[in-house]
Amino acid sequence: MICLETQHFNLNRTLLLAIGLWPYQKSKLVRLQIILFFGILISFVTVQFTALITKKCTVNFIIKVFSTMIFFSVYVIMYNMFWINSHRVRNLLEQLQYICNELKDENEFNIIKKCGNNTKFCTLTCTVFAICSTFLVILQPIWPEILGIVLDINKSRIQSQAIHITTEYFVDQKKYFYLILLHINTVICIGATTLTATGTMLLGCAIHACGLFKIASYRMEQIMKIKMLKNVNLKDRTMIYNKKIFYAVQIHRKTIKFCEFLSSTFKGSFFLLVIITVISLSLNIYGIFQSISLGDKEEFLLHLLLASIILLYMFVVNYVGQEITNHNNYVYFTAYNSRWYNAPLQAQKLILFVLLKGSRTYYLNIGGMIVASLECFATLIKTSMSYFTVIYSMEDYLPIYVKLGSL
Repeated sequence: MICLETQHFNLNRTLLLAIGLWPYQKSKLVRLQIILFFGILISFVTVQFTALITKKCTVNFIIKVFSTMIFFSVYVIMYNMFWINSHRVRNLLEQLQYICNELKDENEFNIIKKCGNNTKFCTLTCTVFAICSTFLVILQPIWPEILGIVLDINKSRIQSQAIHITTEYFVDQKKYFYLILLHINTVICIGATTLTATGTMLLGCAIHACGLFKIASYRMEQIMKIKMLKNVNLKDRTMIYNKKIFYAVQIHRKTIKFCEFLSSTFKGSFFLLVIITVISLSLNIYGIFQSISLGDKEEFLLHLLLASIILLYMFVVNYVGQEITNHNNYVYFTAYNSRWYNAPLQAQKLILFVLLKGSRTYYLNIGGMIVASLECFATLIKTSMSYFTVIYSMEDYLPIYVKLGSL
């Protein structure tokens, strides 16, 4: 028997525990931790929004603020998504554990164990990448102090390198520079952990769903490989065929149900994330071109980093959705290519049911509006580029609109 929590999702469990989002054992201290972390994330989005109220708003300034504010809103949505759906995340893991408890032979256990190894590898890779990226971002403004003996850089230079994100704290930012820097670094650490923990948890569930589809295909292949049935009477042959087909259909249906529960659990949050990531990608691409034209290297690196993270996240989500579709289609192809005509008549009818069911391609739905696939990824990129093109082409006219709106 495989315990998914301790054997396959142990690293995911550690990451979620670090930010208080593990759906089990919710103590008062954990609830306080959740409120504190969520408040820190909300506060950082708020101080970016207040900059629009207190400072003079030009078109470039508005786009600059929104390009970062919308990106950090993703942290808030992802954190809130797992917070309010903690009971559903627990049900998701329990469903997966229940299905794995019904595995039949060693080959099926090996398939699901391989999924667990892939989950741990992907989680470890994403965690190492997140730690390295966060470490470099946090150390970037204090490198001049660390290397002050070698690099003759004064404090004002350090401060100019540190804060690239427009904020308004209603205090003297030079005087409280290190407190503001602490707030920003805390948000980056919590946000990076949130994206890694929640993203890898969903990725792990999707990897296991692909493994369950593999098991359904494996069971379908084994139906027509039973040689000892030649010496068995027709009634017993029919019972054995029906039983094995039932096991194959059963795990396939449970896997479909698991995938549907996964997508429906976060339906509203996925819908917001799709909209926000498309808008954020468009604004950050515009920011990249704008910073190139102005020769601002720091702004260029900031927008490039944010756009790269969004692109990577969008690609992984849609690639996983495409893999789920491909593995589901393989169940249909396995049933279609098997020697179903050698089976008893009643068993042939059951296989025909599988063929009819599998003739309709299954897609992982995201937010109730799109399906996760590589085609969807291309569509989202195309949409983001279209919005960027509109903004860039209207660059000369936008200041006029802003002036007319302020009259």
